[in-house]
Amino acid sequence: MKNHRQCSSVVKCMRYCSEEPEGDVTVPILGMTCLFSLEGDKDLKFLLDGGNLVKIRSGSWQKSRFFRLQEDCETLSYDSQKILKKIKTCKSYSINEIESVRKGRESEGLNKHTDPCDEDRCFSIIFNDRKKNLDLMAASPEEADQWVNSLEKVIGNMRNLDHQQKSEHWIISCMRKADKNGDNMMSLKEVKHFLRQINVEVSDAYAEDIFKKCDESNSGTLEGPEIKLFYSLLTKREEIDVIYGKYAKTDKQMSAADLLEFLQKEQRQVVTIEEALRLISKYEENKQMTKDGFLMYLHREEGFILNPAHKPLYQDMNQPLNHYYISSSHNTYLMEDQLKGPSSTEAYIKALLKSCRCVELDCWDGVNGEPVIYHGYTLTSKVLFKDVIQAIKNYAFKTSDYPVILSLENHCTLEQQKLMAHYLISILGDALLTKPLGKTVPTSLPSPEELKGKILVKGKRLNKLDAAFNHNVITEDETVSEEDEAADVTKENGQKPKSKSKIKLAKELSDIVIYCKSVHFNSFEHSRDNQSCYEMASFKESKAFHLAEASGTAFMHHNMDKLSRIYPAGSRTDSSNYNPVPMWNVGCQIVALNFQTPCKEMYLNQGRFLPNGFCGYILKPEFQRDPSSQFHPNKLTKGPWLKKKNFHIMVISAQQLPKLNKNKEKSIVDPLVKVEIHGVPADNGKKETHHINNNGFNPMWNQHFKFEISVPDLAILQFVVEDYDAASQNDFIGQYCLPLTSVQNGYRHVPLLTKRGDPISSARLFVHLMLLDAQ
Repeated sequence: MKNHRQCSSVVKCMRYCSEEPEGDVTVPILGMTCLFSLEGDKDLKFLLDGGNLVKIRSGSWQKSRFFRLQEDCETLSYDSQKILKKIKTCKSYSINEIESVRKGRESEGLNKHTDPCDEDRCFSIIFNDRKKNLDLMAASPEEADQWVNSLEKVIGNMRNLDHQQKSEHWIISCMRKADKNGDNMMSLKEVKHFLRQINVEVSDAYAEDIFKKCDESNSGTLEGPEIKLFYSLLTKREEIDVIYGKYAKTDKQMSAADLLEFLQKEQRQVVTIEEALRLISKYEENKQMTKDGFLMYLHREEGFILNPAHKPLYQDMNQPLNHYYISSSHNTYLMEDQLKGPSSTEAYIKALLKSCRCVELDCWDGVNGEPVIYHGYTLTSKVLFKDVIQAIKNYAFKTSDYPVILSLENHCTLEQQKLMAHYLISILGDALLTKPLGKTVPTSLPSPEELKGKILVKGKRLNKLDAAFNHNVITEDETVSEEDEAADVTKENGQKPKSKSKIKLAKELSDIVIYCKSVHFNSFEHSRDNQSCYEMASFKESKAFHLAEASGTAFMHHNMDKLSRIYPAGSRTDSSNYNPVPMWNVGCQIVALNFQTPCKEMYLNQGRFLPNGFCGYILKPEFQRDPSSQFHPNKLTKGPWLKKKNFHIMVISAQQLPKLNKNKEKSIVDPLVKVEIHGVPADNGKKETHHINNNGFNPMWNQHFKFEISVPDLAILQFVVEDYDAASQNDFIGQYCLPLTSVQNGYRHVPLLTKRGDPISSARLFVHLMLLDAQ
């Protein structure tokens, strides 16, 4: 057996080792059990040792399970018992699948099935996709803290890896899985298994050829430096070699002048020689950029498609609220469809954590005098109003500090309305906006900056806001027209809704509606002449689309001083979504979508709100805020919105696309890339690459596309990667969207996301982009 095992640069880059190996210290690549810089860390050791936790499913199903982190440091597993230190795994979860770890009785299950006195012993593991939460209870508060802190440390370390490190970690993990007998060597059979693990199918002859090149000792196995050589051959990127070779003119490396030329010519950046030197010093110890440093640059933020200057908060947040697109959810309480699916506080938490800033609450009378939230006239389950308000209080400002709007659809009787007002005031406390900010009647809405940390109620109000200033107090409850989206379902199905068109509104609930008073829409002229800036209408999608088509300019002007809310048609009982782009094109702010449904429309919503610190607010283009503007998205005329561009995209390659069927080793994807522009109708376009057979690891297309753009300020760029299927619909692999105004020119990596907008670790596209003025 060979014994020349040395710590490879791959392992060092992964930070598997806490420090450089010295002397005869040897670290086998496949035998590594610790990840990042955590080797020897007490929290990591705690997780590796594991311990018993009570898994809670219901009041009667609460069973002890032995949980531990597996030696790959990326898989959490549990079994019913631990016998002689041997664990037979019955269930496992990837650390990458975990969205968060929540301390306390934060989940619906723990809140319902455990005693409040056990608050400090409880915690939940929340997953990115639709997996159910893991609700757990430790033996003591101290042990619960240890589990939560340790898991958060490992998750945090995983997330802090850059793309190159994640890529290397993923490949090494696949190598370890392919090493079936755990001898830290790879046979030819294991190499073939590994190649299928990483989503590439090659001929036996090719596999044997690459194996022989690496097996320098002719032993029939690869180990140590030979595995390092195999890794280098496998991850060699010819497209990077070509780009680097073109500009590495100084002793086959990039000097500062060479890098400056690359940045100016290819990346279209306005930079100085000093900035080029600073970039080199970031990735190199010497004053020249090596190929490794160049690749590291392309894998970091500077080399991503999203302009780094647009990632943090960068827009003016002091404009009136109606000057922003606002990330908004429809029927937020629903986890699935609109007819019989479950309602849950978890749906609110997930939406708020994705920076949704307007959530909907459909309120109905519940038993025992407690108001509930559910989709009226349907079989959807019910959730207590007070539990939803508590969840909103806990999570409203975790991701963004900017205001949250609670869109109330009120069907309750007076007594339960008064209880709703009580819960809103007592639970939300100072966060609830209960009076106008200024000392005079507002003529424009306050800004997101002025409303930071505040929760606004949208709903019916018994009088104008002037009453708050002239002491014209209403002392009795009065009748108002009832907002009833739920009735759309029955109306569109030809059934008679059971609700009345009028309800009595409690003064207590009316008084906390300040800047978002719901009113009926008659016409744009009527709104202009009769409505105040704080009065807003809701539009069903069919009505809104008709107005946008027929009166686009008038709709845009309406939205210059008032808020508009758009919601899906009641016929969308499957929780499907409409295209939000035409609504943004006419300046609508609250374009409410079914957040629970992963779909193309939600990809666009995620992309629209990706920049500006992911805060849930995006400042509309100036021509949608300027009263003199005559912009109409469907009838383009000359104006500041017309900035004709040619947008060139070269889809070059992809790296480490996920296997879609992990249970079938020989199931390899045949990827293709769809590139789309969504904006004004004249700019909409779609292109598609050919598919690559049996290669999800490093497919290469080198296909060029051109889009003609008229209104770049409203355009959204969308990438969708699919697995080609000649006999049926293509399968989804990954997606990424962002506004065209936030795209960086040049050679860029595009990180890929799941349908629900979560990162796919190490998967990405490599493209070349150029947005040029049209001649």
